[in-house]
Amino acid sequence: MTEKFRAWVLAARPRTLPLACSSILLGSGLAASVGAFKGSIMTLALLTAILLQILSNLANDYGDAVSGADNAERIGPQRAVVSGLISRSDMVRAMVLVGLGSVLSGLALLITAFGNNWLDVLLFVALGAIAIVSAVTYTVGRMPYGYRGFGDISVFIFFGLLGVLGSYYLFTHTLDWALLLPAGACGLLATAVLNINNVRDIEGDARTGKITLAVRLGRERAIIYHWSLIGGALLLTALFLVLQGKGWWPWIFMPALKPLTDAARLLSQTRDGVALNGALKKTAISAFFYSVLLALGISIG
Repeated sequence: MTEKFRAWVLAARPRTLPLACSSILLGSGLAASVGAFKGSIMTLALLTAILLQILSNLANDYGDAVSGADNAERIGPQRAVVSGLISRSDMVRAMVLVGLGSVLSGLALLITAFGNNWLDVLLFVALGAIAIVSAVTYTVGRMPYGYRGFGDISVFIFFGLLGVLGSYYLFTHTLDWALLLPAGACGLLATAVLNINNVRDIEGDARTGKITLAVRLGRERAIIYHWSLIGGALLLTALFLVLQGKGWWPWIFMPALKPLTDAARLLSQTRDGVALNGALKKTAISAFFYSVLLALGISIG
């Protein structure tokens, strides 16, 4: 593996990709539970979600370098642009290329899901355009919303509500508003991943003017907020399963709770960046398996 290739892998941040797939897999499992699952739709939806996440990661790398939010004191993983591994111009070209890839993948998905139902196609084209703009402007532009404390809302919407409900609609062409409960749970867990990242970086972000929600709240309240995200996800999931009378199979997600709470406990106990990197990784993996196991349990329960 060449150094340049390693730099691009670093910038793409493959460890973030499973979480990007969580809402798609949960929506697919919910669709399977009503007999509407299609492998081609799930595959294209996953590809589109992965490309959008890579686009967001590249834009984040670029935006943090341009704004000065990333520097030598960074605690998290090395960034490609600020470290000089990838030039700014090359990163912009890569963002355009990945953005075009997500457009093509998304169009293929919509044609596969909706055929000549152009009203649904146009609706999802609009949602896709919003997703692309949101992925880029998180840290890029004159007013990056990730620097204003709105990243948590964006993650909750795109990794939760839109991800689950949108993917379910791709299969079924209908909406069941009860699905707001598992969709909300998925979004809360994704937001918990972002929150650990932001609590870890809280001091550096405050110095560089990156005003995340964690910076606004302060460390202690951000930790309370984190526990509320985990607890809220469990509450919404349990409420959905009880109200829908789903039986016992869907509860196979429960083992994923322990590593989530272990990571939250570590967040409460330490400020060590290396330890919090481990907590971040554990939270991301656990949130992914929470959604996967819930989807599997619902689809076979």
